[in-house]
Amino acid sequence: MLIIVVPGTEMFDETKQEFVTEGDITLELEHSLVSLSKWESIYEKPFLGTKEKSTEEVLDYIKVMIVTPNIPPEVFLNLSESNIQAINDYIDAKKTATWFNDPPGAPSSRDVITAELIYYWMIVFQIPFECENWHLNRLFTLIRVCNLKQAKPKKMSRAEIAARNRELNAQRRQQFGTKG
Repeated sequence: MLIIVVPGTEMFDETKQEFVTEGDITLELEHSLVSLSKWESIYEKPFLGTKEKSTEEVLDYIKVMIVTPNIPPEVFLNLSESNIQAINDYIDAKKTATWFNDPPGAPSSRDVITAELIYYWMIVFQIPFECENWHLNRLFTLIRVCNLKQAKPKKMSRAEIAARNRELNAQRRQQFGTKG
């Protein structure tokens, strides 16, 4: 969950002869499958992917991410650059300690990923629906781990075995300070 403070309205206090900000609002946001699903139900197109989104579409995604109840619409006009940067950083965050060792040039999926496809993956891997509120990148990592653990082990080719053995031998030669 991301918590940001949106600055309120700046006014001049004539008694103190200074500018004051009134009405700061604290927002709680979640980048989750629930948010993704809400946005896709509004626009009826996939959110994830390479297509650029209009300012209105991005703003609407921020609105569906908000968990805080009863937010007045004018708050979104006061989002600062730092608020937007914090939201983007939060969306891009990995949110997990798991990492993958992808070989260079590994093919990527060409599937169009929608909320329904993610729910399908959750059903297939028997992931509880409570996880729909997790950070979306963390959920993707869990789905990928489930997919890798259920896949049959890939046999290594002779070239891959030879390369691995050369690498291990080089590491051992360096470790023990030998030449052969």
